[in-house]
Amino acid sequence: MANFYTDNPEIKFHLNHPLMKRIVELKERNYSDKDSFADAPVDLQDALANYDRVLDIAGEIAAEIIEPNSESVDLEGPHLVDGRMVYAEKTKENLEATIKAGLNGVSMPRRYGGLNFPIVPYSMISEIISAADAGFQNIWSLQDCIETLYEFGNEEQRQKYIPRVCEGETMSMDLTEPDAGSDLQRVMLKATYSEEDGCWLLNGVKRFITNGDSDIHLVLARSEEGTQDGRGLSMFIYDKRQGGVTVRHIEHKLGIHGSPTCELVYKNAKAELCGDRKLGLIKYVMALMNGARLGISAQSTGLSQAAYNEGLAYAKDRKQFGKAIIEFPAVYDMLARMKAKLDASRSILYQTARYVDIYKALDDIRRERDLTPEERAENKKYARLADAFTPLAKGMASEYANQNAYDAIQIHGGSGFIMEYKSQRLYRDARIMSIYEGTTQLQVVAAIRYITNGTYLSIIREMLEAETAPQFAELKARLVKLTDNFEQATNIVTAFADKDVHDFLARRLYEMTGTLVMSLLLLDDATRAPELFTKSLNVYVRMVEAEANGHFEFIKNFKAEDLAYYRALQPETPAEE
Repeated sequence: MANFYTDNPEIKFHLNHPLMKRIVELKERNYSDKDSFADAPVDLQDALANYDRVLDIAGEIAAEIIEPNSESVDLEGPHLVDGRMVYAEKTKENLEATIKAGLNGVSMPRRYGGLNFPIVPYSMISEIISAADAGFQNIWSLQDCIETLYEFGNEEQRQKYIPRVCEGETMSMDLTEPDAGSDLQRVMLKATYSEEDGCWLLNGVKRFITNGDSDIHLVLARSEEGTQDGRGLSMFIYDKRQGGVTVRHIEHKLGIHGSPTCELVYKNAKAELCGDRKLGLIKYVMALMNGARLGISAQSTGLSQAAYNEGLAYAKDRKQFGKAIIEFPAVYDMLARMKAKLDASRSILYQTARYVDIYKALDDIRRERDLTPEERAENKKYARLADAFTPLAKGMASEYANQNAYDAIQIHGGSGFIMEYKSQRLYRDARIMSIYEGTTQLQVVAAIRYITNGTYLSIIREMLEAETAPQFAELKARLVKLTDNFEQATNIVTAFADKDVHDFLARRLYEMTGTLVMSLLLLDDATRAPELFTKSLNVYVRMVEAEANGHFEFIKNFKAEDLAYYRALQPETPAEE
C-alpha cells in the first residue's frame, strides 16, 4: 500500500537530525512523564520510534483516505446552511479518520490529552497531509492555534479547551476584516465587557476566516474604546457552544476548495479574554502568525511533493517520438529542478522547526522554574534564529510550491490544462500559499532587517565553516563566491539613503539570502546522506547561482534614478507640437 511517509525517506532523514536529541530532552523534561503516562518515552530512541509510528499512521491515512477523497472534496466543497458551514462529505471522512488515529493535540502536553510531540514531527504530519490534500491540511493544522492559548491563556482555560482540541474539535484564528487584511492595526471588531453577563461581548464582522465555523476561535478584537491602532487590540476565546456568531458567506475560491473561507457576523457573542488586554496584536497575533507561517511552509512543501510526483509519473508514462518524455533533456531538467526545490524547501522547513522547538520548550520550562544562565543564552539564540528563518521558510517554500505546480502542468502539456488531471488542482491550490498568512512581500519586510544588520550574513558565514564531504568542495567554493557577492550587494543597497530604493531592491536581497541558506542546508544534508541529496544539491546550487548572479548584477548596476522607469504606470505621451 502507498504511504506518504515511508515512500519519502527524505522526511525520516530530518527526523534523525542531531538537534533532535536536545529537542526531545527539553520537550520530555528528561523523560519525567514515563512514570505517569504509559505512552511516554523512556529515552531518545523510544521517543523517535514513537514519532515514527505516528508518522507511519499519518502517511497511510494520507495515501489511503485523504488523497483518494481529494477530488470529491474539490468538486463539492463546503456548504452554507442556515448560517452554518457544513463540510463536504469526504472532508467529514477525513476528519473522522484523523481523529480516530489520534492525530489531534499533537504538540500538547499529555496531562491535557495531547501527544507532547515537538514541532518537527508535527510539521511532518502537516506536510504529509498537505501532499494528500492541501485544503484539508488547513482544517487539520489549525489545531496549532491551541499553542497560543496554551502559551498565553490561564490554567482554567487550558483545562477547559485543550482536551477538546485533543479529542478532535476544530479551531480558527479570526483576525482579518473587510478593511483590515495585512494591516491588522485597523481591526475594529468591538469587544465590550458586560457586567451583567460577566464576560466580554463581541460585535462586528470578520472576513477571509479559514475554517471560520470552527468549534473554538481565537479572535482579535478592539477592547479599548477610542483607540485606532494595535495598542487597543486584545485576544479573545470564542466558544461556538455559546452562540452569537453566524456565517454570512463562504468564499468561492480558485483553489483549496475543501477549506472553508468564511465571513462571520458577531452579535453579542460571549467570549473570554486570552492573556492581558492590549497585547492582542503586539504579542499574541505575532505568536499565532509565526506558527501559521511555519504551517504554510509545511503545506507548501507537501504540495511541492505532490506536484513532483504528478510530473514524474506522467513523464515516465507519456511517450512521444518513440520514447518516454522523461528521456528528453527539457523534461528531466524541469523534474530535476522541481526535486531540488522540494528538497531545499523541506530542509529549511525542518531547520526552522528545530529552532522553534528549542526556544519554545525553554519558554515552557521558564513557566515552571527559572532558567539557568546557559539556558537563557540558548533560549535567546534559538528564538532569534527562529524569527530570522521563519520568513525565509514561508516565503521561499510557498514560491517554490507555485513554481513546481506550474512545471507539473507544463510536463503534462495540454493534458495538464484538462480538469480531469490532478495537476490543475495542485496549481489552483498552490496559488494562495504565497498570499495568506503574510504575502511573500511581507516576508521580505520581515526578513530585511536581518539582511541589513548582518544577521543573515553572519549565519551564512558560520554555516560555511561546517565540515562538508570532500566531493562537494567545488560546490562549496562556489557558495563562498555567492556569499561574497551577497555581502557586496547588501552593502550597495544599504549605502543608498532612499528608503524607496531599499524597498525596491529588498526582494532581490531576500532571494539571494534564501537561496544561499537553503543551498548550505542542502550541502549539510548531502554530507550526511549523499545517497538522498547529492543530485538535488548539484542541481540547486547551479540553479540558484544563475539567479543570484542576476540579482547581483542588477543591484551592482542600479542607480536611484532608475526607479523612475518602474514608477511610470503609463507610457510617456509625446509633447504636442
